[in-house]
Amino acid sequence: MKRFPDEIRTCEMHTGGEPVRIVTAGYPRIPGTTILDKRRYAKDELDHLRRFLMHEPRGHADMYGVIPVEPDHPDADLAVLFCHNEGYSTMCGHATIAMARRAVDEGLVAATEPRTTVRIQCPCGLVTAHVQVRDGRAGMVHFESVGAFAPLLDAKVDVEGAGTVEVDIGYGGAFYAFAPAARFGLDVRTSPARTLVDAAWAVTCAAKAQLDLDHPDHPDLAFLYGTILTDGGHGRSRPSANVCVFADRQVDRSPTGSGVTARMAIQKARGLAGVGEERRFSSVTGSVFTGCIVEETRVAEHEAVTVLVGGRAHYTGSARFRPEEGDPLVGGFRVR
Repeated sequence: MKRFPDEIRTCEMHTGGEPVRIVTAGYPRIPGTTILDKRRYAKDELDHLRRFLMHEPRGHADMYGVIPVEPDHPDADLAVLFCHNEGYSTMCGHATIAMARRAVDEGLVAATEPRTTVRIQCPCGLVTAHVQVRDGRAGMVHFESVGAFAPLLDAKVDVEGAGTVEVDIGYGGAFYAFAPAARFGLDVRTSPARTLVDAAWAVTCAAKAQLDLDHPDHPDLAFLYGTILTDGGHGRSRPSANVCVFADRQVDRSPTGSGVTARMAIQKARGLAGVGEERRFSSVTGSVFTGCIVEETRVAEHEAVTVLVGGRAHYTGSARFRPEEGDPLVGGFRVR
């Protein structure tokens, strides 16, 4: 029998419309020598609490969560695990933006004006966020990604219902497949969400089955997180729209921070963006993230870049979740 805490408290936020449920109290301590050990422990031993917070009736199929843990990186101010409808991701830009703002507002790091640096250890590595501060209150957030790279360009996958589709694979803390929505006769700005989800999910299933991914830092990072359908633009003169479908058909309401990172790595690999060049990307809500390559680097054998991603997070409330004895649905449920 899985045990539930008497109460779990959360801070509720959103970044570009994408929810961020940040645990603030009540979660049991997650042991582990490294943050990937902690991620594995949470998956194996505490997954009932993820379902408790992410699934209905307390959450929904597109809920997203942050679980603070003790950092093991010597330079980190704090450390987090990310969770969603299916499990635990390795990186999340929209949640990093929200967590960095809250860290300043709640005094988890000492605020300095006009900018406060917050170093957040994520499962993919250390991410450095820069929070604009005015009159003691946090605003716009930019974060520097881990090394981002594009291991595969124009990779051919056989997609059910669509035939052979060429996709780019980019890593921005998590691996994504990228394809233009027009390849499926769709428009990311106007097509119904269901049709976009179906197309992206078909690409994800095909790419997972047909492409081999590897990350030199750890095998726990080497999996395809989702597919991002784009409008085919580059984000120079106007924001390039995209929609990210990740985990188990979950739809990101934000432009996807780790996806923006991966898109910039792909643009660099294709010679479409260089150091210091900013691009803008928009989501299904119309919210915009910026992406700018700030440094060329390497990740083992891969030519890589560091990307600065910018966006805004906002508060929506707070919650106190309690399990009630005798509730047959205490562990949560999903209807899709």
